[in-house]
Order: sequence, then structure tokens, then C-alpha cells
Amino acid sequence: MRRTLQRKFVVTAMIAVTVLLAVLLGAINGVNAWTSREEIARQLERLTETRPDAPFPGGGERRDRFDRRERVTLGPASAAETLPTARYYLVWADSEGTIEKVDSAHIEYGSELEAEELFTAAAGQSEGSTGAFRFRTVTLSDGGTLTAFLYTAQTRNGVVRVALLSLLAGAVAWGLMLLLVVFLSKKAIEPVAAGIEKQKRFVTDAGHELKTPLAIILANTEAMELRQGESKYSRNIREQVQRLSGLTQNLLTLARADEAAALQLEELDLSALAAEALRPFAESAELRSITLRSELTPDVRAKADKRQLAQLLSILLDNAVKYTPEGGEISLSLRREGRAVLELSNTVEDTSIPPERFFDRFFRADSARSQKSGGYGIGLSAARAIAEAHKGSLTAAYREGLLVFTLTLP
Repeated sequence: MRRTLQRKFVVTAMIAVTVLLAVLLGAINGVNAWTSREEIARQLERLTETRPDAPFPGGGERRDRFDRRERVTLGPASAAETLPTARYYLVWADSEGTIEKVDSAHIEYGSELEAEELFTAAAGQSEGSTGAFRFRTVTLSDGGTLTAFLYTAQTRNGVVRVALLSLLAGAVAWGLMLLLVVFLSKKAIEPVAAGIEKQKRFVTDAGHELKTPLAIILANTEAMELRQGESKYSRNIREQVQRLSGLTQNLLTLARADEAAALQLEELDLSALAAEALRPFAESAELRSITLRSELTPDVRAKADKRQLAQLLSILLDNAVKYTPEGGEISLSLRREGRAVLELSNTVEDTSIPPERFFDRFFRADSARSQKSGGYGIGLSAARAIAEAHKGSLTAAYREGLLVFTLTLP
């Protein structure tokens, strides 16, 4: 039980830590990527906005041919001053898209040929990316264009580097937090575990103490009936003793349910166990004109505690027979879908009660009727506890006027 509580505490705490780290690292990297993108946009704007209306640099008329052997620095005057570390090409073209001048002096080992190839790839676009460059194109006053190609590989690598470093730091922090949470969890769950153990010990001790007087009362009642004959008083005593015995048994089941070590696991044929559990309820169902159907896939097996699983099936079938209206229908099916899936459905008159409420301890939809039928509102809680102790689940849902309980086991 302590291990279960500790595991739940660690899992819950680490989910919170994981979400926090994910949000924090996501925000850091998101802001870093956004600022880098904005800085690139600002640099491109500076490269193209300084002289967007200036005539073709160098004065005079444009030359019809571009001398690729000429290497010049023709960019806007303020670009070199405001962006001293930027690496970029500037390409001037006429209104027909013919390259007339290239500034390639701001990229080491850059070439006019590479600038031409970039210009061709960016043709017809006002801005975008091509290769390792981000570009922006503006129209000049004389109808020509100026296109700036900014080398952004270093900036992108910086963003990736920050992301990798932050992920590494996050992983280290997550690991350290896991160790810390595991260490502190033992102290954190100690008061809760002690309280639960005391509660279970009380229930167990009280249950065992009740068994003896109940057995004596029942034996004396039977002896009295042998001497004086059965009466309504003796019948009432016997019925209430049986109710208390059933309640005591279910309380003990709940008290032991979380102790996985108490389970005596073995390979079971669930199909045979379900058929065997169904047999004792056939007569009760027939007396109330209830149709009892079964569809059990042969040889469905699971590793479980036979005694507790038989008790779980008995609780579900007993509940179905008690609360199915006369003339109704009960159906039991078993199949294998990766896990063993057992479904028990029965006709219900009222579907307004939330299905999950049936698993609340001591919940009874109709107190008077439950009292009359012998129910005490704890059987389904015990059944779910047994299912969870086997690392399975027990759920309830309404389906076409039926109440369907679904048991899954690994």
C-alpha cells in the first residue's frame, strides 16, 4: 500500500514538473526564435530602406552589361555602419529583372555568381528564404529593384543551439527533481499511509470480532427454530444476521483490496469461472421472469486470484438480479481484445443516476428498495477494488436502456 501511495505521489508530482518545464522551455525557445526572426527582419529592412528611392549607385547612366570581374561595395551608406557584423549580398536590377550591379563585399569568399543564383531563385517574391539566406526586395524610384540577401545560417544555428542546451538543462533538472521527489515522497506519504493502515486495521479487527457473535446468533436462532418452530421473529433475525455477515465480508474485501501481496495469482480460465458464477443465479432470475443470456468466448485466460475474482462476479450478478425489473433481461459476455473484457448488462427503469455513483460506498438509489432486497451499497465498491487490485478496471455506463458493467483484466 505504501508503495502504491508513493508511486502515485511521484507520478503526480513529476507530471506537474514535466508540464512546468515544458511550458518554461517552450516559452524560452519560442521567445528566442521570435526575437531572432524579428532581428533578421529589422536587418533586412535597414539594408533596403536606407536608399530605396536613390538612383542607381555610382551616378550616370546604367550599363547595359554587368562586368562580373568587378567587385564593388555599392550598398546603402548606413548599412555598413549600422550592421558591421552582418553578412549579406545586395543586388540591383532594372525594371525587367536584369541584374545590373552586385555588392558582394560583405560576405567573405562571396561571389557575384552566387548572388545571381540567389536572385534568380527569389525572382517575383518580395521576401522569403532561399538556402541559408533570407531576402527582401524593394522597388526603387526609377522602376528598378534592390534585393538584400542576408546570411542567416549562424542565427538559425544559434536558435538550434539554445534549444538543444535548454533541452539538456531541462532533462538534467527533470532527473534531479525526480530524485528529490522520490526522496521526499516517503516523508510526504507517511502520515497518510499511517492513517490508512490504522483504518484498515480497525475494519479488519472489527470484521473478525463481528464474525463470532454473528455466528453464535445464527446458531442460536436455528436451535430455537428446531425447538419452537420457525416464526417471523426468527426469520427476521436470520435475515439481518445474513445481511451483517455480507456487509462484514465486503468491508474486509475493501480493507484487503489494495494489498496486492494478499492476492494469490494463478492462471485462470475466465470462461469457465464466469459460467460457474452464472449458474447459481439462474433460479433467482427465473423466479422473477428475467431472461438470462450468456455469450462466453471459450478459453479466455487471465492471471488472477480465483477466490476474489469469483467474489467480484458474484457481486455483479447479484446486483443485476436484484435490480433488474421483472420480465427484464440480463446478458453476460466475455471476449479477448488484447485484454480480457467481460460485460454484464441488465435492464434498468431509471437512467437518470450517473453511472459512477454506483461505485460510491453505501450509495443506494432507492434506500427502501435496497433494504428490502438485501443491498447495502458497498458491493460494487468492493468489486471495483478487486478489479483495481488485479491492475484492471471496472466501469459502468448506460447503453440503449441497459446498465452495462465492463470489467477488463490484463
